Amino acid sequence: MKKYLLMFSGIAFLFFYSNINAQDLLDRIKDKVQERVDQKTDEAIDKGLDKVEDEATKENENKKEDENKNQEEVKTDESTETTEVEQQEVKPKKQELKSFSKYDFIPGDKVIFYEDFAQDAIGDFPALWNTNKAGEIMTTNIAPGNWFKMREYGMFWLEKGVNLPSNCTIEFDIIPDDNGEEQQSSGMDFTVIEYLENEIYPTGYVPGKGGVVLNLYTPNGIHTISGYSEGNYNISGDYSKEIGLLKLKEVNHVSIWIQKSRIRVYIHGDKVFDLPKAIDPALQLNQIRLWPPEGSEPLISNLRIAEAGADMRSKFLTEGKLVTHGILFDVNSDKIKPESYGTLKEISKVLTENADVKVKIVGHTDSDGSDAANLDLSKRRAASVKAALTKDFGVDGSRMETDGKGEVEPIDKNTTPEGKANNRRVEFIKL
Repeated sequence: MKKYLLMFSGIAFLFFYSNINAQDLLDRIKDKVQERVDQKTDEAIDKGLDKVEDEATKENENKKEDENKNQEEVKTDESTETTEVEQQEVKPKKQELKSFSKYDFIPGDKVIFYEDFAQDAIGDFPALWNTNKAGEIMTTNIAPGNWFKMREYGMFWLEKGVNLPSNCTIEFDIIPDDNGEEQQSSGMDFTVIEYLENEIYPTGYVPGKGGVVLNLYTPNGIHTISGYSEGNYNISGDYSKEIGLLKLKEVNHVSIWIQKSRIRVYIHGDKVFDLPKAIDPALQLNQIRLWPPEGSEPLISNLRIAEAGADMRSKFLTEGKLVTHGILFDVNSDKIKPESYGTLKEISKVLTENADVKVKIVGHTDSDGSDAANLDLSKRRAASVKAALTKDFGVDGSRMETDGKGEVEPIDKNTTPEGKANNRRVEFIKL
């Protein structure tokens, strides 16, 4: 504005000292001023539009880069989603011992059946099993060892069956997986039955003469159990949570304790069922059947069936020695698995109730591996047990000595999976 006032002052000077017609001069001045105002306005508008256009272009370029980045991430996620179990890309979080603090499950002492598929070749169907569909042995980085992957909607059962004692425990690890498509449920039906010899295979939802069906599914959070005999249900129950106890594409430990008609079921240390009259006591349970639903292709391993033993307290005090197979370790490691909590808790009770008793904790292994490595491993495992009893259960460490014998004192043959499982043990010897 100040600039234009000076301009008018100069024009007025010209007006007084020139012979130009006043009206013509005013018109020319007005046109010239308007022309300059328009020019300045156009320049300001152009600058503003240029800035907006530059910002818009930059925003579009950033948006495009973000979209490209997101597409790459989606491709990676999609690739991982459908292959993460087979391509060995997922490692679950390790559970700590204290996460099983309410776990009162104690595995049976004498192993009567053990299946870790170690004797089977990768890609083969397992030798001890049968099916009406297909399955194969595979490995995964989610967990060590061999795993049996079952194909969707197939039925899988033990070729020769297994006679279950009236007081027994059943444990297994399961990795729920799918066939790459979005499904409502992943998992399987786990059925323990009295198998009839005239049946071709245990078909139908309630096969055999009778038994109990346990439904294990994720992610819907629903697990159900049904006991039946002669096709009629004795009792049924369900356990429902917004988020399922089973974790998709992770190792899940399932424990089952059968005592005549009573059955207790644990998943990751949580007691899911405790039904006192679920099983007809007249049944002789002799078969296990696995049945994944449509779209589900779970992996299982470490199936362990054992006869439950006598009370730990009375056995230790009367015999002066307690042999336990319920303290479990990671493969070739002294790291105690969290599902050992129930056994450790029971042993700590025995030691607490008998405060004047001192014990020697002795580790034992099977014959796999070298003598020297097994001896070292057994010693380290015994030390880990002492540390857990002291740290997590408050047992005075000065009351406990440790030792390891490796593979040199077997209590069973090392030529079968069951024999090896029995030889892997921890003993508590009264001093």
